[in-house]
Amino acid sequence: MQLIIMGPPGAGKGTQATRLVEGLGIPAISTGDIFRANIKAETELGLKVKEIIAGGGYVPDEITDAIVADRLSQPDCQPGFLLDGYPRTVGQVDALDGMLQRMGRPLDAVLVLTVDTDAVVQRLLKRAEVEGRVDDTEEVIRERMAIYARETQPLIDLYRERGLIHEVDGMGEVDDVTERLLQTVRG
Repeated sequence: MQLIIMGPPGAGKGTQATRLVEGLGIPAISTGDIFRANIKAETELGLKVKEIIAGGGYVPDEITDAIVADRLSQPDCQPGFLLDGYPRTVGQVDALDGMLQRMGRPLDAVLVLTVDTDAVVQRLLKRAEVEGRVDDTEEVIRERMAIYARETQPLIDLYRERGLIHEVDGMGEVDDVTERLLQTVRG
């Protein structure tokens, strides 16, 4: 089963991705986690990504696409995978389409966590307070959510045209959200 999970910052994608893959027996693949691990290990890729990010830039699609292609070729992805944080651009959608076509495995579903913006802003402000994230002000959080909506909407529209979008209520208890996601995936 090949899946993508999307949702605005603070929607609980990371938490739900971890829980979903436990229930489905497939790996969660987070490009952010891959980048952070490479930066921490000071690999060639990690040093390149660290330099790009330090300069305020985005990691180019070519690098991200290559990382995802390599990860999808690993044996644990044979039964399927859940992508979190990829694709983020129409170019990455095209690259993923090519990867899946070469693998002979279509994308099964794109899960979109829908949330109440004000509730998520409050959740992120609380997390910022607990974790000491002084840069996570309400203004910054709302701007990140606006950027997400602006940049992600074209992808959601594209996948909706393909009949792959499944919107799932991301509000409420974590267990309830997980159950809704599993029911959606299992049909």
